[in-house]
Amino acid sequence: MTESTIVPTGHHIVWDWNGTLLADNHAVVAAVNAVCTAFGAAHVDLSRWRSVFGRPLWRAYEKVLDREIAQRDWARIDRIYHEAYRELLHTCELAADAPEVLRGWWSAGRSQSLLSMFFHEELVPLVEDFGLSSVFSRIDGLRDPAVGGSKAGHLVAHLDSLGVAPSETVVVGDVADDASAAEWAGAGCVLVTTGVMSREALEATGHPVVDSLGEVVERLAGARAM
Repeated sequence: MTESTIVPTGHHIVWDWNGTLLADNHAVVAAVNAVCTAFGAAHVDLSRWRSVFGRPLWRAYEKVLDREIAQRDWARIDRIYHEAYRELLHTCELAADAPEVLRGWWSAGRSQSLLSMFFHEELVPLVEDFGLSSVFSRIDGLRDPAVGGSKAGHLVAHLDSLGVAPSETVVVGDVADDASAAEWAGAGCVLVTTGVMSREALEATGHPVVDSLGEVVERLAGARAM
């Protein structure tokens, strides 16, 4: 499947956080390498992690650790990763154009919300610290780690809480799971190349792929004007 040239229309954007609005690739790679160290595997760079990243996530770790992942291994991987990631979270900044894009979309009278698979109790104060809470009509993170996995069900619940129709919604994210969730819910999707998944993998979803948040809103505004 090749990248779609059809840009979705919709008045409401559901933004992803990690890798989309938050520029955290360095923290992600460092956390993955903390796992590699713990399992005696060679370290990876961003290019390597992008080449293997996908869902289910344990398969990506099997490739970089060169071993099968048992349930006890996964619990250890999850703990090591998040401990290392949190140590570097304070060094992560917003994507360069995020404040301008978010405030511009909001001030133009359009609606937007935030849906992330990052932990809700950590996400909300982080967004507040960046001064962005006021531009989102709703912020949802992962409230129960036991029901993580795919974003699809979370997106449906998020839109239900907002009272926004999927047909009026565009999901913006940096991984194929964002596209799968949008398809499941019946929403549109635009993917950005700023995160942990390769352009080739993003284009294989069949959804539009762009290189910046500014380009996202430019294409959405253009599609609405047509």
